[in-house]
Amino acid sequence: MSSHSVLGGTRLARGRPYPERSEDPSPWHDRLAGQLHLRLTVPITRAVSRHPRGLRPIVRAVAKHGVRLRGVDDEALRAEAVAIRAGLRREGFTLPLVAACFALISEAASRTIGQRHYDCQLIAGWALLRGRLVEMATGEGKTFAATLPAVTAAFAGLAVHVITVDDYLAERDANELRPLYSFLGLPCGTIVHGMTPAARREAYGRPIVYCSNKELAFDYLRDRVAASRRGSQLHLALTRLRGGGAASGESLVLRGLVFGIVDEADSVFIDEARTPLILSTKVASGDERADCARALELAGNLVAGEDFRIDAPNRLVRLEEAGVEKLDSLRGDTGVWSSARASEELVTQALSALYLFQLDQHYVVIDGTIQIVDESTGRVMPDRSWERGLHQMIEVKEGCELSERNETLSRITYQRLFRRYVRLSGMTGTAAEVAGEIKAVYRLNITRVPLNRPSRRVRLPDVVCTDAGTKWRAVVDAVDAIARRDGRPVLIGTRSVRASEVLSALLNERGIDHALLNAKQDAEEALVISRAGEGGRVTVATNMAGRGTDIKLGPGVAARGGLHVILTEYHESRRVDRQLLGRGARQGDPGSCQAIVALDDELYRVHVPAASRMAATLVGRRPYLARPTLRLLTRLAQAAAERRNAYGRRQTLASDLRISKTLAFSGRGE
Repeated sequence: MSSHSVLGGTRLARGRPYPERSEDPSPWHDRLAGQLHLRLTVPITRAVSRHPRGLRPIVRAVAKHGVRLRGVDDEALRAEAVAIRAGLRREGFTLPLVAACFALISEAASRTIGQRHYDCQLIAGWALLRGRLVEMATGEGKTFAATLPAVTAAFAGLAVHVITVDDYLAERDANELRPLYSFLGLPCGTIVHGMTPAARREAYGRPIVYCSNKELAFDYLRDRVAASRRGSQLHLALTRLRGGGAASGESLVLRGLVFGIVDEADSVFIDEARTPLILSTKVASGDERADCARALELAGNLVAGEDFRIDAPNRLVRLEEAGVEKLDSLRGDTGVWSSARASEELVTQALSALYLFQLDQHYVVIDGTIQIVDESTGRVMPDRSWERGLHQMIEVKEGCELSERNETLSRITYQRLFRRYVRLSGMTGTAAEVAGEIKAVYRLNITRVPLNRPSRRVRLPDVVCTDAGTKWRAVVDAVDAIARRDGRPVLIGTRSVRASEVLSALLNERGIDHALLNAKQDAEEALVISRAGEGGRVTVATNMAGRGTDIKLGPGVAARGGLHVILTEYHESRRVDRQLLGRGARQGDPGSCQAIVALDDELYRVHVPAASRMAATLVGRRPYLARPTLRLLTRLAQAAAERRNAYGRRQTLASDLRISKTLAFSGRGE
């Protein structure tokens, strides 16, 4: 195989146990050119990327091959696959060869799983194969489109990872598409939580593997730790020559970071990139419960605004001089309390636990354990924990059993992990808002793929309420009218578990039957969401619960107007709002959406508090200005939130790079 033609001459990292892209820093002039491109070129070309004219030739080329292939039997089709495989390995991803391959895959799919690729999916597949991030509207078939580049790259000899946001989607997609891959002679592997190293190694050894971003990241970190313990690169080379050391408990499981296709890429690249991935081991906590309890008691005696200040947008607490003096008079002279610096840090963590991290919003208690809730997706992250004793502090706050602290073995950010793929691509329903950051960090251009069918979604005017109580009553009234009177299904999106439960209680009071889906019922989310299109059904869900699951309309629902989606609070990210509102009216179905929000919602209170108060006063006096005021307020608040979040991600990446350089200098590696 010509690696240059398939991988584009990408420079591989030296001294690594398997293929991955070199992470050598670019020269200063390249970085300057990248910044100029980000600031000047991207805003201009973003509009052009909505019409991928340069990708459309693939549709005509595939159509020519498709007519011929429909008349051949299965054996002839497999023989065609062998010939295409040889051509791809010899010549690379040329348009004629890729078109022939796409036509073959589409024909095989129609025979094995009863689906054939639409033109928009062919365009998306070609863009993915060329290393782009594809934006396709919700319900346009991103998962199925990914089969095109996955098979083509696997035919060319590349190890293909299709990366999803959770284990359920990885297993579901692999199982649904396995007949297609098997027909084409490509065994498909799946990585889920709880697999043994041997099972993981076997799955990663297959041509195509489906896995979640979290499982992939921690497998990579475990490989890094194992490689560092096995000595020199010469030792690694000799081990591979002897057969890879399969009997060793520290054998590597990955084959390399060669070709990655990231589903829901905006969630992985942006929303989950705020914190590094840390591989750790448990260490004994000693008298930590007593220390945490004492810290919480002391924190409870401090006065907000006088002894400490809260920076809610940046999730920070800072002790003031008065608070430090009060703490000095209260702390003891043994253990951690004998150190002023250590005791101040402990009390600061206690203040964070009390004022910044709230039950049923930032975490839930399940089976007596604290489990973090991803604020962007509404999903529980059972294997994550907060650092520097914060997790243990919250456990004491909620009366849970204390877990052991973690000692870091290895760490990496998603930014650095995915930049190490030799060839990277992604797909999502919403990426335009973060096009600049994705280009700057991941070196991916964004291509918008046209709809397969024209959209019939109707956006109703926003309903603006002055307070949360009025908002929830308005939501219940809307649900009563649309679901009960019209018999249409209604999907209601909330920002937190707490909000979903408040709304659920109000619906129960009104006697409206509904399904409640929040972070406490994560295992059921796909089933609940898949039924959300049935006539008269009401579903309450946190943010992007069920993301990746289609909502199909029940019998007779289309004639009644389709699914109605209600947004009850704007999110910090416009992308998440678009994802929710886009759940209805998929693939040309009818549907409608509406925002019913309050001027005292958290987005406004946290990010533009002064403007929020002024807006409430203005709307109270001049109600006719409610909608334009809300639009301006939302734009200001989301812009402020996105700036802060982008800054946080840059700081996370910069910190990770500094730590990596320090460890490399010390000889410890990552």
